[in-house]
Amino acid sequence: MNLPTDPFDSLARQLASDGPDAVLRSLDEAFRSEGKHHERFEVLKMRARRDLGLPLLATDRLEDLDEGLRNALEERLLEACRSVGTDLMEAGKLREGWMYLRPVGDRKSASAFLRRAKLDESNLDEVIEIALGEGVDPEFGYGLVLEEFGTCNSITAFETQVRPLPKNDQQACAALLVSHLHAELLRNVRDDIERRTGAAAVGERLIDLVADRDWLFGEMSYHVDTTHLASTVRFARVLETDEPIRLALDLTEYGRRLNERFQYQGDAPFEQLHTASRLFFRTLLGEGIDEGLAYFREKAIACDVYHQGSAAVEVYVDLLARTGRLDDAIAMTLEKLPPGTRTQGIAPPLFELCRRRGDFEPMLRFCRDKQDRLGYATALLSRG
Repeated sequence: MNLPTDPFDSLARQLASDGPDAVLRSLDEAFRSEGKHHERFEVLKMRARRDLGLPLLATDRLEDLDEGLRNALEERLLEACRSVGTDLMEAGKLREGWMYLRPVGDRKSASAFLRRAKLDESNLDEVIEIALGEGVDPEFGYGLVLEEFGTCNSITAFETQVRPLPKNDQQACAALLVSHLHAELLRNVRDDIERRTGAAAVGERLIDLVADRDWLFGEMSYHVDTTHLASTVRFARVLETDEPIRLALDLTEYGRRLNERFQYQGDAPFEQLHTASRLFFRTLLGEGIDEGLAYFREKAIACDVYHQGSAAVEVYVDLLARTGRLDDAIAMTLEKLPPGTRTQGIAPPLFELCRRRGDFEPMLRFCRDKQDRLGYATALLSRG
């Protein structure tokens, strides 16, 4: 008859026969097989400290250790975080896994686990929180918000969670939103045309469907929530690739035909939201560039930055830069947005414009005139 082995007696015997390292290895393996990930992390910490000749339990602060020893310990602790975080993710404990992977900064691995996860009611909110809220994979998380919670919640999520993200993440999320709303609006307009005429509506663009169909736009007529439309058009300004910009332009072709009660006023220079946005997107696509630049130049020149804010000027500078007119963008920046001006981050700053131009002379001259030694040194060193 085999009696069950007492694990505590086993550890004591192992210590006596094989030493402390064997005990720690044994615990590491046991906790891993049992799925006791947090306990395993503590064991990994003890193994790291023992290997480095430190007490098993921390009695000192990291900053008090010798630099070489501190760096070695930090590296081992990060390895422990990666190992335990990966195990937790593989076990489907996504939030706990990310808690360990966060210090490592391993967003790529965490994203792969999130995308492979089998989603259901028990983990959907958790996946969205990590992907979008924690910035692990904003595009994936935002796509889930659109798919599962619809346009209204997605608009709110963009405003509150996407806006603070880096520009490339904003662009990815904006492209998803524009595509989603465009498909919804296109479908609704087609259905309305077919319902009223009895004939199938042909076309993949709103501009084609609404042409010569003014009867679609009665006093109380609309085919998608008009506040959602306005917000999506506004968010789309961050886009830089042609396909989603074309969809955004198509949204404005519909929006500008709506009854005046649905023509919401935007912020400068987009007071006429859909009309101005149409010019903006067409300019980005290389269509009617002169008309678009003239419109936004007039807004910029008329803007008193110190009393009205810098948005109108920044939009114009941004358009100039994005259409390759860097000399004009630099000149307008020096005239209306010199270094030290409070801006909204819409347009690239003077340093970035000069870097793109490959010529820091305008910044050097300006900084010399303004006795700005720091800016001068920055441009001088960057010029090489």
